[in-house]
Amino acid sequence: MTDFPWLTTLAAVPLVGAVAVAALPKGRDLLAKQVALAVSLVPLAMTIWLALDFDANSKEMFQFTEFHEWIPQFGVSYALGVDGIALALILMSLVLTPICLLAAWRDLPAGSDAPDRREKSYFALMLVLETFMVGVFAATDVFLFYVFFEAMLIPVYFLIGQYGGARRQYAAVKFLVFSLVGGLIMLAAVIGLYTQGPGGADGFLVERLTGLNLDPTTGRLLFLGFFFAFAVKAPMVPVHTWLPDAATAAPPATATLLVGVLDKVGTYGMIRFCLQLFPEASQWATPVVIALAVISVLYGALLAIGQTDVMRLIAYTSISHFGFIVLGIFAMTSTGFAGSTLYMVNHGFTTAALFLIAAMMVSRRGSKRISDFGGWQRVTPVLAGSFLVAGFSGLALPGLGAFVAEFLTLVGTFQRYPVPAVIATFGIILAALYILLMYKRMATGPVPDSATGTRDAGGREKWIIAPLIALFLVLGFYPKPALDLINPAVSTTLGYMGVTDPAPVVPVNAEGSAQ
Repeated sequence: MTDFPWLTTLAAVPLVGAVAVAALPKGRDLLAKQVALAVSLVPLAMTIWLALDFDANSKEMFQFTEFHEWIPQFGVSYALGVDGIALALILMSLVLTPICLLAAWRDLPAGSDAPDRREKSYFALMLVLETFMVGVFAATDVFLFYVFFEAMLIPVYFLIGQYGGARRQYAAVKFLVFSLVGGLIMLAAVIGLYTQGPGGADGFLVERLTGLNLDPTTGRLLFLGFFFAFAVKAPMVPVHTWLPDAATAAPPATATLLVGVLDKVGTYGMIRFCLQLFPEASQWATPVVIALAVISVLYGALLAIGQTDVMRLIAYTSISHFGFIVLGIFAMTSTGFAGSTLYMVNHGFTTAALFLIAAMMVSRRGSKRISDFGGWQRVTPVLAGSFLVAGFSGLALPGLGAFVAEFLTLVGTFQRYPVPAVIATFGIILAALYILLMYKRMATGPVPDSATGTRDAGGREKWIIAPLIALFLVLGFYPKPALDLINPAVSTTLGYMGVTDPAPVVPVNAEGSAQ
């Protein structure tokens, strides 16, 4: 079974499913949804099997590897493989995809032309996006990674631009322009990296480009090319402005995959390429990156507090959360690194719950304005209670998965950079403000006349909410399996960088001897 192309199959199944959905006869919109949902469960089951079969003690850089020559004249290979970090992110992506497909059952605006055709196209594009999500995390050839990195833009552009809200065209174009600019700069860096490597028919393989003896100036320029593209994708201040517009205009299921999965490509890229391929340049840039991360934490949280649109508020919280993730990555400690990776996984589930439950409430109220709600915990207790639990996960309440991740991230950062860690901790206080104030305004107080008789969560909606809350609790009380998967890859990456954890500070007594 070791020679079976597991990762290719993971990517191919949803692509074949997309073709099948698109080929369904006209008028079979319900069947299109059912086929898409069923297809999305197949790679999820396969990935769970891979996670159980993953050897955390392996000395290999990647497992479940595949290699085929693709364009040998240019050194490009079709090469796939995963370490613990990549496998965790693929598993997160494949858990969220069927949840989002189920949530997208009624995503499309009413009154559209040829609704059956649009429905088929919508669900087919979601499956195509799933293929590219698997590919971007599994690619072990730098050029192949770039292909998947840019290919993701196509389905997302159409999902926002064709199926989004009133400002969908503006948001889709803004998303595309930001992403293309970052991608073009990274392409120049990809080509430059190849010229510095050993070359040959497999010259873009990550294994062959790791540990190069680069001139410091060259290495720093290449690092900046990669880092800029990943900072846009992440998103980090000051190249974050596309996210609130895109997340607000996109259909809720698309916004969930955009913020919950696609943005993780940015932070994953920082780990896989910036740190692993350019260790000297990464350490050179660390003071500036740490400063930008702290700014992102506080700036995103402050802007979230001031929002009047619930979907836009949730988008801004993600900017703050990504600041924490980048902070832990560039702290370059094993604790902070593991915390950041776990944070990526938990943020995906937390964001999904916030976006999707908020969308359920918005669909009932017909408005995204926070001030148009109030008292909903009395008329929709399941929706309001679930929204509160998702909010608690967003503010990292102990007992939920985000707490473990945020705690590890801040502790790991404090080991090497205590001042930025202390400043970033204020982001926790701001998170409590924007979550609790949002809940207070939307769910407590008198019940407006317009909310009277509003139906609570239905069966389909409970199937969307329940697994997300279960994941919060499991990762909050028993994160060990996730950390066991992640930690070996963390140690390996820090080893490539030649970085070790800071020695613990030993207190001394008045005579100068250790206590």
